[in-house]
Amino acid sequence: MKITYLGHATLSIETRDKTLLVDPFITGNELASKIDVNKLQADYILITHAHQDHILDVELIAKNTGAKIISNYEIVTYFADKGIEGHPMNHGGKWNFDFGTVHYTNAIHSSSFPDGSYGGQPGGFVIETAHHRIYIAGDTALTYDMKLIPTTIGELDLAVLPVGDNFTMGVKEAVKASMFLNCHKVLGYHFDTFGYIKINHKEAIQQFSKAKKELYLLPIGGNIKL
Repeated sequence: MKITYLGHATLSIETRDKTLLVDPFITGNELASKIDVNKLQADYILITHAHQDHILDVELIAKNTGAKIISNYEIVTYFADKGIEGHPMNHGGKWNFDFGTVHYTNAIHSSSFPDGSYGGQPGGFVIETAHHRIYIAGDTALTYDMKLIPTTIGELDLAVLPVGDNFTMGVKEAVKASMFLNCHKVLGYHFDTFGYIKINHKEAIQQFSKAKKELYLLPIGGNIKL
């Protein structure tokens, strides 16, 4: 599995034969200006919630690639009205796709579309393939529900956690989340895009290291392989 960081909370996940795109926000992110959104590949687009900085490029990419959306019922319905196919889910549910199993998990945040309409409840995902299991938290506060993930779904190879603070949990809380998740490898995201969420990279990595955890803060376009 190859996971490429495309800035903010956007990820490209390449499994053996499918490509998953998470929360595409490219054209609105100055830090990701070198990425050509029209060249991105996707078989599926996973959406954690309806805020603009997570859905801005969904319609363009889905229509370019024919990708199918995976998200909550409200988000899937919203994009279905735009002619984009999707698979609706809700908290606690799971579904077997052709690339593996997706579990829809809790997140503590808000969720509305740019026009103010209701975007359903925010969530996260655990993606299981034949060889790997990763957790994508979405925008969330630290929540005790994270303790349930390794005990009910299984041991994680990687946790993708927001670390920017202000709108989500920050570094200190993300360290605690990694303990709840019993996961030693963490990919940080949702940081540096805006002034509110800029972080000190060196200090963040040190905080995780003190807890005997490994934090990856990838440059945009950088990747990690499992």
